Amino acid sequence: MESFLYQASIYLAAAVIAVPIAARLGLGSVLGYLAAGILIGPVFGLVGSETAGLQHFAEFGVVMMLFLIGLELEPKALWDMRHKLFGLGGLQIVLSTAVIMALAIVFGQPWGISLAIGLTLALSSTAIVLQTLTEKGLTQTSGGRSVFSVLLTQDIAVIPILAVLPLLIITAPVKITSDGSISRNLETTQGENYSATMSLVEGLPGWGVTLVTVAAIATVILAGVFLTRPVFRFIHAARLREMYTALALLIVVSISFLMMLVGLSPALGAFIAGVVLASSEFRHELESNILPFKGLLLGLFFVTVGAGINFEILFSDFFLLITMALLLIFVKGLVLFGLALTFGIRGRDRWLFTLGLAQAGEFGFVLVAFSVGQGVLPTSVAETLLLIIALTMLITPFLFIVYDLIPQKTNDRFEDLEADEIDVEGPVIIAGIGRFGQIVNRLVQGTGFKTVVLDHDMETITLMRRFGFKGFLGDPTRPDILKAAGLNEARVLVVALDDPDASVRLVAHARKTRSDLHIVARAYDRVHVYKLYQAGANDIVREMFDGSLRAGRYVIEQLGLSDYEAAEAERVFYQHDRDAVRQLAELWDPNVPPAENEAYVTRAKLLEKELEFSLSVRSDKPTQI
Repeated sequence: MESFLYQASIYLAAAVIAVPIAARLGLGSVLGYLAAGILIGPVFGLVGSETAGLQHFAEFGVVMMLFLIGLELEPKALWDMRHKLFGLGGLQIVLSTAVIMALAIVFGQPWGISLAIGLTLALSSTAIVLQTLTEKGLTQTSGGRSVFSVLLTQDIAVIPILAVLPLLIITAPVKITSDGSISRNLETTQGENYSATMSLVEGLPGWGVTLVTVAAIATVILAGVFLTRPVFRFIHAARLREMYTALALLIVVSISFLMMLVGLSPALGAFIAGVVLASSEFRHELESNILPFKGLLLGLFFVTVGAGINFEILFSDFFLLITMALLLIFVKGLVLFGLALTFGIRGRDRWLFTLGLAQAGEFGFVLVAFSVGQGVLPTSVAETLLLIIALTMLITPFLFIVYDLIPQKTNDRFEDLEADEIDVEGPVIIAGIGRFGQIVNRLVQGTGFKTVVLDHDMETITLMRRFGFKGFLGDPTRPDILKAAGLNEARVLVVALDDPDASVRLVAHARKTRSDLHIVARAYDRVHVYKLYQAGANDIVREMFDGSLRAGRYVIEQLGLSDYEAAEAERVFYQHDRDAVRQLAELWDPNVPPAENEAYVTRAKLLEKELEFSLSVRSDKPTQI
């Protein structure tokens, strides 16, 4: 116990020191975790193979991450993504496997071993890539969504890969001991008693392993469908918050244990369970209880990857192993770049897709351990594969740095988002469905009118759909998207974008296209009002104006004015300010700051005096105003 606590303290201390430094240098947290692991492992030797218990514990970071991903993907959402999953993702796995297999054959490996190598190295690192995409805010870009689709396909593909690998057996099963470097690396991913975890399938023929695999997956699905609701109701009766956390952890741990019993990846089982529970009313409860554990454990997983690199073997064949790791990144990069061209991924998104997925992944550790245990791979080949996987994962943060150095050709980061197919029409188009657009949409739909809602944020659109409101993913400033939404037939366009410049461009384009269209636009401030006015908006609403006006009314009521007097003052101020803004918009010059525009300043002062006079004559207590 003391040794475990000591090792845990070393891991945590290294992460606390290295990660903030890496983040401050702009290198990202993943590289910080990996560097921390290298320092406490191979460099200073503070941790060693006796830390297997902590390493197994850290692997639950990956398990929980896949569980949370599954919770965000209802079966219907998976079906909607089928074209990218089976097209883009499926082709990536097939083509990468084929190319890597061909290279392995060229290097003298039999076809069975070559196929196992290809299947293992075709997968990318879900943990590193998703963590980095989230940190850099790239998850909602076209490239980020394509990367996620491929990663999701790879995670799903682990099921058939694990079922196929036993059919490639070419040697007697090899038991893993604890006295060699390969054992240590395999234990990092699968546990020090790996052979024990395989007890349910040990000795079975390949088809028997496949049947057990299918049965285990079916058990997880059936349990998620039929047992979750009564168990949650039972826990709810206790009215103890910590019981929800305990149940969430129990679900993840028990599924992981079942998967390990049949030789499957615990992370894959957790992902399947997450998808099954995504339609449950308890989804948000599960997510909130698992999320705090995921971040810390995922970080510890990266530390253990760095600490598990065997530098003795690496330096004994340094140039060969580095060359093979770089060759793998290059080969997968070529395949990914070709797919990006084929599927129309453009600009920097193409490079994000190519560089982000070019590495091998953490599932490679699982597949190598499984292949050795089943006698598919000899230990010498497996040892080399483990180092190549670790090296490519270590190189990945630098690939994202290379991506950051690629110049941005457009200021609109959502320009290349792949838009949904718009299949509805309505008299009102609402561009932007944030806090402002949501209220407008609910009011208009509540009165019986149809709306076509556009937004470039996938998360916002998904949230809308969960609450029964239909929306479409697409950049509202793109003419083709607006045309597909029915701009030529709509009666009203509501512009509620967060980006002031984008909203002005949208208003100008809409007015140029339709002179008879009524445009209602949300403004950030007075200057934005003037820009929208000149662009052609009919009604302009400052986002804070009505709320601030109501707050001012509450204040003067507390200062002694009657409800009627306060309401009248509010009405006068509203009418006067709208008229004043319209007059000042005529004098505003975008090339001259308002404070240096003499005509603008003079008119503003005059209008303010008129406002004070109008309010004072309507109040019995002018000194209060």
